Amino acid sequence: MRIDFTPSERTSLGVEWELELVDLDTRQLTGASDAILADISATGDGEHPKAKHELLQSCVEVITGICQTVEEAKADLAGTVAEVAAAAAPRNVGLLCSGTHPITDWATQQVTDSERYLQLIERNQWMARQLQIFGVHVHCGVRAPAKAIPIVNALVSYLPHFLALSASSPYWIGSDTGLASYRSKVFEALPTAGLPYQLSGWDEFETYMELLISSNAIESIREVWWDIRPHPNFGTVELRICDGLPSLDEIGCVAALAQCLVERFDRQLDDGYTLPEPRPWLVRENKWRAARYGLAAEIVVDNSGRVQPVTEAITELIEDLLPIARRLECEAELESIPRLIARGASYQRQRAAAAAHDGDLVAVVDLLLAEMRDGLSL
Repeated sequence: MRIDFTPSERTSLGVEWELELVDLDTRQLTGASDAILADISATGDGEHPKAKHELLQSCVEVITGICQTVEEAKADLAGTVAEVAAAAAPRNVGLLCSGTHPITDWATQQVTDSERYLQLIERNQWMARQLQIFGVHVHCGVRAPAKAIPIVNALVSYLPHFLALSASSPYWIGSDTGLASYRSKVFEALPTAGLPYQLSGWDEFETYMELLISSNAIESIREVWWDIRPHPNFGTVELRICDGLPSLDEIGCVAALAQCLVERFDRQLDDGYTLPEPRPWLVRENKWRAARYGLAAEIVVDNSGRVQPVTEAITELIEDLLPIARRLECEAELESIPRLIARGASYQRQRAAAAAHDGDLVAVVDLLLAEMRDGLSL
């Protein structure tokens, strides 16, 4: 099976942001996507170039075009979010983003009337029906198809960095799960989600996709939802590991980190380097540690079992990537990451809000609404 990969001219950037639609009276998720998208589409048919339906009617996904810089991507997202917010306001609907909604029960939510989503539910039953989860996906352009799989393999070492920074799903249906990112574990329940397989190259990727399709495991490669995956049509590597992020400031942080890493790996391949491929057991262990402990995690950094605080690993990585960030014009966003760590990831801010209000999770929803509206000013 041949899968054509459309190379990008440079390490371009695209971001997808899954927004939750919240009833401002009850603070529960509400199924308003059809009406909102009809309002902002040019023809009233619900089709908008940068705002899309998602699995649940209580979600609208906003996407950028092909951007060259993080600043451009943030501005692109902001423009579409403003359209969605303007259409939501007359319906008493607010916008927020977090890996999970703190209080809403997934069983109360309506699935979007789409053949694709209905087939997903039919195939996976409750494993798909309970996907009341929300994320941020970052696409980074890759200049040649032969580079895509080596870059995916190298990026898995940094899954705990992205997950710890973005972790925003400590609550599930009104209870504290004890995890920083419960979303990441919910999504793993799907058979083609979770950690990517470490493949030898594009040929093996094509062979594996052909096997999945011929065995009826999937109908198209769009149904492979790895934490990091190549996206052939876009000519990108897509990082899907991040929990939903409440603010554009945080999106800027993870987008800058992703763009700098992909740029570094792309250039190292040009220079003849063989990119590192971490052991699968180490990758799995580190993802679990980041999901459980977030920024308090100690990750395994070599095959001898040596550990390091993930915050220390992130700080060292930022220093290493600063020259690349300057070339890509995302130095400000990359340098905002230590300030984000000092302020606390979203899961930490959510727990602090709950503690300040005697465990009332409505206060957490209010915090998330405010952060979406006002930003963090990192």
